[in-house]
Amino acid sequence: MQNPVTDPRLQPMLRWLSSLPAELALELDSLASASSDASFRRYFRLNAAQGTLVVMDAPPAQEDCHPFIDVDKRLAQVGLNVPGILAANVDEGFLLLSDLGPTTYYARIEQGIDDATLQSLYRDALEALVQMQTAQHEGLPAYDAIRLKDELGLFAQWYAAVHCNSPLDETSLLAINGVFDLLVAHNVSQPVVLVHRDFHSPNLMVCTEPWHGKNPGILDFQDAVAGPITYDLASLVMDARTTWEEPKQIDWAIRYWELARKKGLAVPVDFADFHKDYEWMGLQRNLRILGVFARLNHRDGKAAYLAHMPRVKQYVRQVAGRYIAFKPLLRVLDKLDNVQASVGYTF
Repeated sequence: MQNPVTDPRLQPMLRWLSSLPAELALELDSLASASSDASFRRYFRLNAAQGTLVVMDAPPAQEDCHPFIDVDKRLAQVGLNVPGILAANVDEGFLLLSDLGPTTYYARIEQGIDDATLQSLYRDALEALVQMQTAQHEGLPAYDAIRLKDELGLFAQWYAAVHCNSPLDETSLLAINGVFDLLVAHNVSQPVVLVHRDFHSPNLMVCTEPWHGKNPGILDFQDAVAGPITYDLASLVMDARTTWEEPKQIDWAIRYWELARKKGLAVPVDFADFHKDYEWMGLQRNLRILGVFARLNHRDGKAAYLAHMPRVKQYVRQVAGRYIAFKPLLRVLDKLDNVQASVGYTF
């Protein structure tokens, strides 16, 4: 168990847990850290009557439990496997949740995985993604042009200026802002659905036991928004934590597109048009991630995210090098990376 002296959140958590119904049979001495994320949220696991349960710790000064509760309900209503909320103390920032198992997709992949198992897991994820996009998105924050453009500002602010120690001059800023305006205009023209925002391997749980529910378990959805339909697919196939080569990206994108059309979702009839949509959305997302990872390292001291930056940069170059419209961005990337400019456009 954590130390109550060095962890001021632990004592109120234990006090709340001890007040819950006795039939839960919570074994407080078994409380152990399960995971943390890029925010202030933390997760603990403990033994209970029904096996193990998870405690979410979301300090109210920095986090809000209400969005988690709201989105959890939306996703459960369309049959997705999300944590059941067994008890809530929103004022102090604690939730008691059902346990979807200890193994994320990311951990399973890192352990070593054969292609048949990998394909099975990701087909489950694609089916869950399509189902998630049927959930109600009304009332969620809008992932609109203003927000998308603001997020792209992290690239110049944190990745270029801080991480690369190379603040962009006025000419470069004008060039990439033109690219950013083009990206945002294209992406906000897409149909709007519920967007998880981090639908990728660290937030998908491998559910192989009956009591964990159907695969995959879905976590970390509290930041869901109403936004472009291709955003979560881009998160999945251009995973910032796991490198997927382009043939696999396209294979999964085609499978998603076929499932989405069968479900009646508003994806383009021509896969070539859809391919452009999700690539441009992926470029937008990965430019933002470069800024986010740089900020997590330099501002928050979370250096582990730097290990994933080369992968994200490769995803950015994969798309930026394919379209003539992104030539100004490619020049800026070459300058920041100190590499000789090259040309590889196809569109």
